[in-house]
Amino acid sequence: MSRADEIFKENCREILTHGVWDTDQAVRPHWDDGTPAHTVKKFGIVNRYNLQEEFPILTIRRTYLKTAIDELLWIWQKKSNNIHDLRGHIWDSWADENGSIGKAYGYQLAVKHHYPEGDMDQVDRVLYDLKHNPASRRILTNIYNFEDLHEMALYPCAYSMTFNVSGNTLNAILNQRSQDMLAANNWNVVQYAVLVHMMAQVSGLVPGELVHVIADAHIYDRHVPIIEKLLEKESRPAPTFSIDKSVQDFYQFTRDSFQLEGYDPQPFEDKIPVAI
Repeated sequence: MSRADEIFKENCREILTHGVWDTDQAVRPHWDDGTPAHTVKKFGIVNRYNLQEEFPILTIRRTYLKTAIDELLWIWQKKSNNIHDLRGHIWDSWADENGSIGKAYGYQLAVKHHYPEGDMDQVDRVLYDLKHNPASRRILTNIYNFEDLHEMALYPCAYSMTFNVSGNTLNAILNQRSQDMLAANNWNVVQYAVLVHMMAQVSGLVPGELVHVIADAHIYDRHVPIIEKLLEKESRPAPTFSIDKSVQDFYQFTRDSFQLEGYDPQPFEDKIPVAI
């Protein structure tokens, strides 16, 4: 069984079996028809993915690697907050008439800060420290800026990455305040696994472990039947992930710098409604 499938199934079974419903609460998310979008949740899930053992992509359903990478590059490389810079349409519901999602995600990573070494944004500071200060315990990003929250279309869900070098190995922790398990869980895992691979390669390191910390891991009410069907599916072997080894500049990676060999996920026909 793919380890990513195993972890996902364990999480979902735990949520469905021991989770807490919020049906007695007034909730912000809603469905397209205006109905409140309630969830069953578990607090404080921690998952570990060894990137040397396998690439953590689901096989019980397809995760679209290239589209996930497009969004990752939009945030971390382009540092954009405008959907016109993004190939997909996953952010359309949160954008204004000009395509902006406000002072969120890429906007926060693009803000420059002053350091003794010069002015750098959060991404460039990470890249600098991984090369020049690998023993540092201060290599992290944080886009949950309280001063700007009121100007964000959506508060950041995946809001912080902590990078840590052990020997020649790059490990990382992804902190997430909220996680829609069906629509976004493996999507985010795949994205930040790719990010660790990218950061490691341009820093002369090897990718190690991605630790995913989720404060509120939830399944929406209309997603429960879909999750139950996924739990019955048989896992298939994890594919082999490859990265273009010639790229040594973080800003030169493209969606075509990454490939999966042997990815043969189970068929998945269900349409996933997205709560807004």
